[in-house]
Amino acid sequence: MFQVFWQFFKLGWVSFGGPAAHIGYFQRHFVQQLGWIPQDRFASTLALCQFLPGPASSQLGFAIGYQRAGLGGGVAAFVGFTLPSFLLMLGLALAGQAWASQPAALAAIAGLKLFALVVVADAVLTMAGQFCRQRLTLALAVGTAALLWLMPGLLAQFTALLAAALVGALWLQKTGGDSHRKIAPNWPFLLLFAGLFLLPWLLSLDGTARIFADFYQAGSLVFGGGHVVLPLLQGLLGDRISHEVFLTGYAAAQAMPGPMFTLATFLGAELWPASPVLGALVATFGVFLPGFLLLLALQHGWQALAARPLMAGAVTGINAAVVGLLLAALYQPVFVSSVTGAPALAAAALGLLALRVFKCPLLVLIPAFMLLGFWL
Repeated sequence: MFQVFWQFFKLGWVSFGGPAAHIGYFQRHFVQQLGWIPQDRFASTLALCQFLPGPASSQLGFAIGYQRAGLGGGVAAFVGFTLPSFLLMLGLALAGQAWASQPAALAAIAGLKLFALVVVADAVLTMAGQFCRQRLTLALAVGTAALLWLMPGLLAQFTALLAAALVGALWLQKTGGDSHRKIAPNWPFLLLFAGLFLLPWLLSLDGTARIFADFYQAGSLVFGGGHVVLPLLQGLLGDRISHEVFLTGYAAAQAMPGPMFTLATFLGAELWPASPVLGALVATFGVFLPGFLLLLALQHGWQALAARPLMAGAVTGINAAVVGLLLAALYQPVFVSSVTGAPALAAAALGLLALRVFKCPLLVLIPAFMLLGFWL
């Protein structure tokens, strides 16, 4: 378990760029470099995470750790990947945000955002080579990206995934699948998820219990990542926290490595000033927990379902659409937020060449791009 924790902990300090970049980091590190999970299982699990509420990249990391070392491995993966962002957001809540606006910090973050562009581009090329080998799968990937470029939003994303699943089920069926594996959810985890969601309606809660319930409900209802959690939390927390504090935490979370859901860390500390560390822990645990419970409840049934020929075709279509989702994210928000001119674009192109062709280690590229941020 410590090995799982350590690998995710290292990534947690450098994983800038949001969920799409995190998927790229995971694909390169755990599929290509360490071989912890085969590419087809990685893609199938990613497809499931795209349909569940909560942060898809954190759920994917949890699933990788779970498949590597059981439930303890899943917890170790989550803690390792989230801890750097948690500590940074907690430090910001405790010490104020003055340090985050320092020129040196802004320059380093700009360089790391540009490096995230390199990682996402590498992931798109790698996964396209694996899952878009036919004309139809390539068309699904490009069509998904085009749809999201024209109509960005959660509805377009779900429409693209469902359409790709239908096309795959009709025209991409695979022979030789297992049609007899038992399909059943893990009921204890599913019931725990539902029970915790209904808790605020069953009991009158206050203090840290109310903080947990509010953030748990937000995590249960968020489809589409950290950007969607902001209005949900504003509605659930009401006037207990000011609009200015929300925006401060939201802006800071986008500049941090790791999952953007650690916005909950900042807000939890602000909501419980008597013990900000406890408030941060309760809020963070609450917002991540529902996605992990659903993943534990459904992943075995999903793998059994994916082994059936009809569903295997649907998963093939979904995998192609996921490549399209990454391609769409490569432009917005990754490219838009990182490329500020021709020098930045040239640096990203050279970085991609160094990573893919010359196999330059990440431990060399990361500090190089941080230094590049000062020049840019």
